[in-house]
Amino acid sequence: MQRAVPVGEGAMAALLGLEIEEARAVADAARQGEVCDCANDNGPGQVVVSGNKSAVERAVAIAAARGARRSIMLPVSAPFHCGLMAPAAREMEEALAKIDFRPPRVPLIANVTAEPVSDTEAIRRLLVQQVTGMVRWRESVLRLKQEGVHRLVELGAGRVLSGLAKRIDREMEALAVGQPADVEPALKVL
Repeated sequence: MQRAVPVGEGAMAALLGLEIEEARAVADAARQGEVCDCANDNGPGQVVVSGNKSAVERAVAIAAARGARRSIMLPVSAPFHCGLMAPAAREMEEALAKIDFRPPRVPLIANVTAEPVSDTEAIRRLLVQQVTGMVRWRESVLRLKQEGVHRLVELGAGRVLSGLAKRIDREMEALAVGQPADVEPALKVL
């Protein structure tokens, strides 16, 4: 992904206080011949845009003029989940073509569609699509609940996704396991 866009040429920004349709309109207005895509629908009032640095900077200014509560340039190494990642998607496709996929043992919700998927070829295709496609986290959390999931466990550094899940649906239990000390308490809950 880092090879797809030289450092400093791309950017990402969180637009706070805008819903997805408003953020799409902002991205459209900011494009001006460059790439500016909605990269993450994180939750109510939080959408991330990604693309050429100048286009993302324009999106921040346009969002402010259209009533965004705040916009934050994100400290990322590349503009993920946008059209600029097409070279990385091609590499991903080549790499995944060499892997023998097996059907998942548990239900899988693809974050690029927010729909259940079990067909291995569809999973392979969707993994490639997610490199350039928008992460539909808000819809994915709602779909998980619809599928009967009431508890989410975030594994890895940080608590961003579990925090967003709680904002999306206050009934959803979400906990983060990011440090070794978090494992024991999480096991007790599970």
